[in-house]
Amino acid sequence: MANLSVRKLDKNAYKQLRIRASKHGVSMEEEARQIIYQAVSAPERISSVFQRYFGQENGIDLDKLNQRKPHQPMDFDK
Repeated sequence: MANLSVRKLDKNAYKQLRIRASKHGVSMEEEARQIIYQAVSAPERISSVFQRYFGQENGIDLDKLNQRKPHQPMDFDK
C-alpha cells in the first residue's frame, strides 16, 4: 500500500473532515481514503443509474417506451 501525507490543509477543511468522519463512524484517515477513492474511481455507468431510478421496480417499463413509432419529419417543400 502507498502512503500519502497532506500538508498545508487549512483548519476549516480539517474540521470538516473530522465532522464528516464522525458522522460516518470512521477515522479521519479512512474518511480521506474514501473521498480520494470516490474522486478517482470510474463513474457509474449511466445505464445503471437509469435502471435504478426508472426501472420496472419503480413502476416504469422501459421496453414499452421504446415501442412508440417515430414521428413523420416536417416537409419544408410544401
